[in-house]
Amino acid sequence: MTGRAEVAPSRREELAARRAQMKGRARRRRRRLLAAAVAVLVLAASVVGGGYLLYREFDGPPDYTGDGGATVVVQVEQGATGAQIGSALQRADVVKSVEAFTAAAADQPRVRSVQPGYYLMRRQMSGEAAATRLTAPDSRVGQLEIRGGIQLDDTSNPDGSVVPGVLSLISQATCADLDGQRRCVSTDELRKAMSTADLADLGVPTWAREDVAKAEPRRRLEGLLVPGRYDVEPGTPALDVLRGLLTTSVTRLESDGLLSGARAIGYAPYKVLIVSSLVEKEGITPDMPKVARVLYNRLGAGQRLQLDSTVNYPLDLQALRTNAGDRTKPGPYNSYAVAGLPPTPIAAAGKDAIEAALAPADGPWQYFVRCRTDGSSCFAETLEQHNANVAEAVKNGAF
Repeated sequence: MTGRAEVAPSRREELAARRAQMKGRARRRRRRLLAAAVAVLVLAASVVGGGYLLYREFDGPPDYTGDGGATVVVQVEQGATGAQIGSALQRADVVKSVEAFTAAAADQPRVRSVQPGYYLMRRQMSGEAAATRLTAPDSRVGQLEIRGGIQLDDTSNPDGSVVPGVLSLISQATCADLDGQRRCVSTDELRKAMSTADLADLGVPTWAREDVAKAEPRRRLEGLLVPGRYDVEPGTPALDVLRGLLTTSVTRLESDGLLSGARAIGYAPYKVLIVSSLVEKEGITPDMPKVARVLYNRLGAGQRLQLDSTVNYPLDLQALRTNAGDRTKPGPYNSYAVAGLPPTPIAAAGKDAIEAALAPADGPWQYFVRCRTDGSSCFAETLEQHNANVAEAVKNGAF
């Protein structure tokens, strides 16, 4: 008879115990392997995360934190790129690196529209804070605008209101809040620098120095600062402010053809500026070429110019007319009493007035008067015609 051998009960129990023991060991081995794998993953994650932080700390763009401390003025040059602006900020210790600024600026499109000029910033700002501050409405400082017809000194209107002069406008442009204090270059400081500085140090061009040297010190720069927009660096001494403005103004004058134009008509450039200032004060833009012609005709004939604007100039008055008493006062600016041009310009002459002085209209006129309420003038060849124009002006209420 064949069949499977029977195993004794004790032997079966022993084999079952061994199998259970082996299964337990296998489970424990699997748990240890799983724990080791988890530990490896955690370590790898720590290494990667730490490496990223190390990259940000040591390989990313160096950057300050916060809104910065002490105030500083930084210039944005004409045509400057974002990187060039960042370089200027880094040199002034506003940002820690160019990259910190450009990275922040990339998220602020308004940085691309920042205009050239001076900006009030703070030292050691984060790139983001610097980009935000640069585009803030109150960050730009040192803006100056000179308008045609403005004199160096403040002037008074007939109603008593005051028109700030060029020196007052410059003084206002130098003002800025630096570290909690309002700082400005005063008009007295500007006037002292203008009156006492060497003309070359002041920036007066060679073609004007001989005439400027003869001028009354307080009127030395009259007419040399032409109308337009300028940038003034706050915190700069008075002499440096004036020299910078004159450099810009003279460059504009020369690039607009003052020197070549003056040669073409046989006049010295400074004399052209004097004529231009008279044209600026006496006529509205459409009439300027004809006003210039009257001035040249009278000068050529040896006649006195008889302009109220020159009489009012040393009186610091903005008025169309003069009184008989003022017209009899002696002085180099009284064109009723003195023949020829006044010794200096009497105001800032704009581009239209200078062009009129360089290219006057053709005509025989010897007189003009503002005869209409829109400011336009009537021109005459004879005194009889002029008197008729004056009567018309009175009738029209033009003055």
